[in-house]
Amino acid sequence: MILPQMLQIAALRTAYDKGELTPAQLVEEVLGRVAAYADPAVWISRVADVDVRSRAAALTADPTAPRLPLYGIPFAVKDNIDAEGLDTTAACPAFAYRPRQSATVVQRLLDAGAILIGKTNLDQFATGLVGARSPYGAPRCVFDDRYVSGGSSSGSAVAVAAGLVSFALGTDTAGSGRVPAGFNNLVGIKPTRGLLSTTGVVPACRSLDCVSVFAASAGDACDVSKVAAGFDVTDAYSRRGAAHPLPSRGLRFGILLPADREFGGDAEAEALYDSAIARLTALGGEAIPFDYGPFREAASLLYGGPYVAERLAPIREFFGAHAEDMDPTVRDIIGAANAFSAADVFSAQYRLQALIRVTAPEWQRFDVMLLPTSPTIVSIEALAAEPVRLNSLLGTYTNFVNLLDLCAIAVPGGFRASNGLPFGVTLIAPAFADTALAGVADRLHRSLGEGAGLSREALAASPLVT
Repeated sequence: MILPQMLQIAALRTAYDKGELTPAQLVEEVLGRVAAYADPAVWISRVADVDVRSRAAALTADPTAPRLPLYGIPFAVKDNIDAEGLDTTAACPAFAYRPRQSATVVQRLLDAGAILIGKTNLDQFATGLVGARSPYGAPRCVFDDRYVSGGSSSGSAVAVAAGLVSFALGTDTAGSGRVPAGFNNLVGIKPTRGLLSTTGVVPACRSLDCVSVFAASAGDACDVSKVAAGFDVTDAYSRRGAAHPLPSRGLRFGILLPADREFGGDAEAEALYDSAIARLTALGGEAIPFDYGPFREAASLLYGGPYVAERLAPIREFFGAHAEDMDPTVRDIIGAANAFSAADVFSAQYRLQALIRVTAPEWQRFDVMLLPTSPTIVSIEALAAEPVRLNSLLGTYTNFVNLLDLCAIAVPGGFRASNGLPFGVTLIAPAFADTALAGVADRLHRSLGEGAGLSREALAASPLVT
């Protein structure tokens, strides 16, 4: 069969079930696409072709394998997540090590029949939202290589959007699993903290880190998340929780007040945000304007205060010995932790707790938020001139989510008419609303009709039912 450009899980499953495709045939197509793709910065390391073929052949030969939930599905892993047999670099060659086993989430996916293709590029130590802070190069937006792909999970997003794999794992502490989705016309799931194990993940801010999932559709991403999720006794931050429901009708969704809108002068992005509001309203939702100020203040704590010290904690010894081996911007951000005292950290925690109390009543007024994933998209040239300011701008609507213990799903939100670049919106809900939120995200994505990834192909799966 002729495979579509986007390797959607639902479409591959159908082809496998009909006997039109085998994993061995699929990986030949995947390996050809990987070799031909023009952006060499997507991958940091690759599973050897012979090993990919061996894995596919083993699945093809096993009569029980087709019953596995991710049978024959190709995927990629951000290179701050361990995969046995490949170095973990966190985009810093001096830091690289060879793990003895795969991260818990990676092993669960492999056990479910998925086929690992390789490790993807990232902003070094997952510190950035631009995808350009890596000695391995800067993966570019799949729609225009003059623009950033978004970070820190840059390579993972590009690998999916370009049709090289069906899904990819990233991480998301400040927006790294959402911003690249928005810039590459994908779905990006930022799960509830602790829902997916972080054992085998190089910490950025360990108390806030989440493993994220990129895919073409909310249904695909949700399927992957369900396989990867589960309590892990080896992860001190792993947790269980009762599912948080969302109303099936009459959904109330929070939107930005005019005074809180920040789009960096990108009028087309603002118009596309308004269009998303109109679409969700047409689907039966009710838009509720709210004061974003307290959420913005919470977001500012992540990089603008002593919380940056948590980025130093897991690599303190390495930083002391190898600071000069790091990306200069990343080194400066993490090194700023030394300016803060333990008392400063506690003061920031007290302020965050107060903001949690201030923002909590808003969740009685609405069920979910609908926010821009990012105010705008920036070019490589502009970023070089203002690397810190523009990175901060991209996190305007993402940085607060983990601090306030929320879950989020980024979905495509249309394209700018002037340059053809995508815009994304993000749905945000209380912790453990992940499955219900995926249903809302799926309906919103399908209402747009713009498809997924570079090819903008229609979504293959039937609407997600939750």
